Amino acid sequence: MVPMLALLALLALPLAAQNLTEELIHNRAAWVLSNSIIRIAVLRGGGHLAEVRLISTDPKRSINPMRVPHYPTIDPHTYDPVKHDAIYGNDSHRWLSSGYMGHLLCFPFYGPPSSDDEKQAGLGNHGEAPIVEWKQIALTRTGSAITFRYGADLPKTQYRVERIITLHKGANYARIEEAVTNFASYDRPFQWMQHATFGPPFVEPGKTYLDTSATRGLTATRADGKGSLASASQVQWPNGTGHNGAPVNLRAMQTKPNAGSYTALLADPARNEQFFAMYHSGYRVLIGYLFPTKENPWIADWQENKSNTILPWNNQVIARGIEFGNSPFAEGLRGAIKRGSLFDTPAYSWIGARQTLKNEFSVFLMEIPEQYNGVKDIKIVNSQIRKQDR
Repeated sequence: MVPMLALLALLALPLAAQNLTEELIHNRAAWVLSNSIIRIAVLRGGGHLAEVRLISTDPKRSINPMRVPHYPTIDPHTYDPVKHDAIYGNDSHRWLSSGYMGHLLCFPFYGPPSSDDEKQAGLGNHGEAPIVEWKQIALTRTGSAITFRYGADLPKTQYRVERIITLHKGANYARIEEAVTNFASYDRPFQWMQHATFGPPFVEPGKTYLDTSATRGLTATRADGKGSLASASQVQWPNGTGHNGAPVNLRAMQTKPNAGSYTALLADPARNEQFFAMYHSGYRVLIGYLFPTKENPWIADWQENKSNTILPWNNQVIARGIEFGNSPFAEGLRGAIKRGSLFDTPAYSWIGARQTLKNEFSVFLMEIPEQYNGVKDIKIVNSQIRKQDR
């Protein structure tokens, strides 16, 4: 017979098995993958990675770094996860901005629609992928991993997008494979960007730090007086120019109130795999991503500190988003084509008729000590995350 104290100790241990459950995450229908280390929630509405957190009883470790928008009270029994943003009207920018949570996929364009005709046809900010319903396709369990496949058809733009999320036993990261299929009978240009958006309390001006394998960059042109960095200024990561012309270190989120910034960064062409990692000086968790250079030559650092007056943000949103993919600026597909390239690197890509293209990335979490100094490099070695500190 097992002694009572030993039995209680066994019951207190986290479950080692990989698991999939269906839950409501902030009143949004979600699939949740978990093991004994981390849990990842993905939404039906938009497919977003809404929650990526360590499994811990310590709130400084178990915090969800992802941005969660504020919603009015919704009855989950009558809640439609696809049409939830209808409460904000029919404006497509409001629809996405009010509804996306955490990491969204920007596809087949990045930024606004290219014309009024596209807006009238129902296309909104960052393309069709983040505003349609995603559906489960398959689920596979083995003794060492769980693999979840889900996707969505994009009827307006004639594409299909799919993701495969694999979470291994005892792993502190998930591997995500992505595929897009062009249903059209002709070649066409596209933008394909991952938009990982982090929010309070994990994001706080002056206290949230970014480390990345980026090299040089360029800030967005901004003439509204709300820029926290100098408009259209050159960057040698992590060194930039502040709104007042003074040198600034770009690792920490800028502190200028009612302001924001966007910096397009070229990934290090000498590396086959890129990374970024983010942490808050008051918490004990590091979140980061790894992704191949070939499909993702661009990394962007977007910061919002209560500068956006458009509903439903209404000067209330604090966020820091790290985007990575095939385009430097969120200027829409026509804008990217007009730009052509930046730093001799293309600003968009092409997909062939009836062609399927693939991409991948990994998202990870790690515990860090207090007074952490940051990351110099991160790689996956023998299926484990290897971190080199600054």
